[in-house]
Amino acid sequence: MTTPSPLDLDPFDRSGAGPFAGVLVADFGRVLAGPYCTMLLADLGATVIKVESPIGDETRTWTPPQYQDEATYFLSVNRNKQSVVLDFQNPDDLRLAQRLAARADVVTENFKPGGLRRFGLDYESVARTNPEVIYASITGFGTEGGADLPGYDLLVQALSGLMSITGAPATDGFRAGVAVFDVITGLHTTIAIASALFHRQRTGAGQHVELNLMSSALSGMVNQTGGYLLSGRAPTRMGNDHPSIYPYAPFPTADGDLVLAIGNDAQFRKLCDVLGLPELADDVRFATNADRSACRDELRPILTERLAARSAQDWFDLLTAARIPCAPILDVGGGIDFARRIGLDPVVIAGEGERAMPTIRNPIRFSRTPPTYRNAAPRLDQDGAAIRRWLMDDDVRPDPETNETEQPVHPMPASIMRGE
Repeated sequence: MTTPSPLDLDPFDRSGAGPFAGVLVADFGRVLAGPYCTMLLADLGATVIKVESPIGDETRTWTPPQYQDEATYFLSVNRNKQSVVLDFQNPDDLRLAQRLAARADVVTENFKPGGLRRFGLDYESVARTNPEVIYASITGFGTEGGADLPGYDLLVQALSGLMSITGAPATDGFRAGVAVFDVITGLHTTIAIASALFHRQRTGAGQHVELNLMSSALSGMVNQTGGYLLSGRAPTRMGNDHPSIYPYAPFPTADGDLVLAIGNDAQFRKLCDVLGLPELADDVRFATNADRSACRDELRPILTERLAARSAQDWFDLLTAARIPCAPILDVGGGIDFARRIGLDPVVIAGEGERAMPTIRNPIRFSRTPPTYRNAAPRLDQDGAAIRRWLMDDDVRPDPETNETEQPVHPMPASIMRGE
């Protein structure tokens, strides 16, 4: 890390790169939902200071896999941040954490409900010295009856009903292959913070925004939860079939499965033409999507027999040329390679020199303020010395005339803003 430059850059300056340039985020979150949110903010220009305990974020130890002796889990959700270790049990470190919260535009945390109150880092305490703060709290199950439940994504997948609809009819429920509700909650939190910042820009008022994995799960299951509410029928496991659309599933070919995603009657007619089965489109059993959904057991063997004549790649080429939605089933590496082939440039390099490493591109594209990849995920306490010097430069103290606590503007070292 380079020696900090003179204190010549206001953390609220808007002249940097990205739509969130100048926004200072105090990140007290850990594991996935909170860190994913703050990484997205950092990609878009925010200065994110990740506060870690002396043992670090749990995901630093979640292996395998590893990259140069570091957990890839941690590396995948913490780029563009600075790390400082602050032990809340240490009075001096706690004071620095409180100062950071007092200076931040945004505070994020995912402690157990009420867990930060004893440290003076809960919303009410922070807002007394920083009334314009946007304070985002993430919990597993809210702050009422579910306050004591541990907020693990797998538990939410079980309790929300997702596992009851994931898997084949004859199997037990499966979890999704990624912590999907952590990710969805992280996205919801990003939207909430951006909205609250926009509101603050218009009104000058900060606020507390609260999110929980369970609510995000019920929202994120969209048609399944909505269907239950409106019909009273709980969905069940259907394997790879869709409850409302057919054919919308993998089908075996000569050398592997091919996914068909036929969303309307016109697409089904095109599919029948390319397969050499034009009569199917006029068959009363299959003429409409509702018919096909009802008669899927009759349609499936007809399609399977015809698709067995060619490879998945052959069918993909033929059907895609006819603008019929389909896809072979790839592994994760194949998915990245496919994204490269179609020009999405999914991999970018974060950081420079020996710390440079490949990372997945932020999916948002802006015409004027693109995401940046200034730094790879930080090592534990990598930026601690510079951040501590900045936080110790003076106190947040009561105004002598009004006896009200004010938040002075503390210029931030350019090295911290750049994450050097």
